[in-house]
Amino acid sequence: MKPIIRAFFRTLRIVLGPFMQLWEFVSRPKGVVRAPGLQQAVDQQCQSLALYQFTTCPFCIKVRQEMRRLSLPIERLDAQHNQQNRDELLKGAGTVKVPCLKITDAKGQSQWLFESGAIIKYLQGRFAVN
Repeated sequence: MKPIIRAFFRTLRIVLGPFMQLWEFVSRPKGVVRAPGLQQAVDQQCQSLALYQFTTCPFCIKVRQEMRRLSLPIERLDAQHNQQNRDELLKGAGTVKVPCLKITDAKGQSQWLFESGAIIKYLQGRFAVN
């Protein structure tokens, strides 16, 4: 029974994936415009962040849309097709669950943040433009 369920969802992803990517492209929000100095500071802060994601995951799309809205150049790591990224996510976070934001502090310590709502709230709190 389990292989049948997996096959069903794999087929569903294959069929719906291109439509989800098209919708993400069409509904792409316009990014905020900051003064060059402020954007450079934001870019610097974003170097300590990495988003582990699947390309067609609706929750990952939601986080990527917010990243675009806030003009955040956060590194995106594919944990679905790239085994190295998947292994790093499993080793660091203890599970392969996306979206997952890896937050590395100045001391090199990493914090792993799951759930799209929590990630969006964190990004808005840290990078929101008033």
